Amino acid sequence: MTESSLDLDYNQAGFGGRLAWGERPALVLVDPVLAYINPESPLYAGQSAQDALTAMITLRSLAHRLAIPVVLTGVRFQRGGIDGGLFFKKVPALKLFETDSPMAAFPEALSPAPSDIIIMKNYASAFFATSLASTLNALKVDSVFIGGFSTSGCVRATALDAMQCGFAPFVVRQACADRDPRPHEANLFDLQAKYAEVIELDVALAQLQSR
Repeated sequence: MTESSLDLDYNQAGFGGRLAWGERPALVLVDPVLAYINPESPLYAGQSAQDALTAMITLRSLAHRLAIPVVLTGVRFQRGGIDGGLFFKKVPALKLFETDSPMAAFPEALSPAPSDIIIMKNYASAFFATSLASTLNALKVDSVFIGGFSTSGCVRATALDAMQCGFAPFVVRQACADRDPRPHEANLFDLQAKYAEVIELDVALAQLQSR
């Protein structure tokens, strides 16, 4: 099935509705940590991760100037991953995020600012078993612009839970990356069809500016 026929098939089946822009957005950057951007890491996502990091830096800089809430998420596990449950067992690479691992740190270019909200999580979604939904509700946020790593994992899980928690999710294509373009594109397609709006970086910047 060609790309155009795939789009047509999904549209005819009733997928691909549109979510309206919110009035009070937040920026959620999912796990923009060294594990994905350091070439020495087994989770390194290549040049695409470097490009996504650049886009995330641009988004955060604008959000700071506009006083839009910024959320940075990271992953932390106790030694042995006892707090990671089946997720830690299923993905042995998560050992990189055990306590004090240098790969779990944010890069210097995205070091948390005093106004940034830091969410540490044990599972894929930034919303699961964290205070994120309550924090966004307290700030009267109605939508989230999402970037981070990886597209097929924690970005997808976070976008899905954002929608399920009542925050319209807008996934910024250039601000996300995966270790291979195939799962990256497949998951962006699926997110657009069912759970989120997938938007270009220039569109995201223009919409944030307009809020």
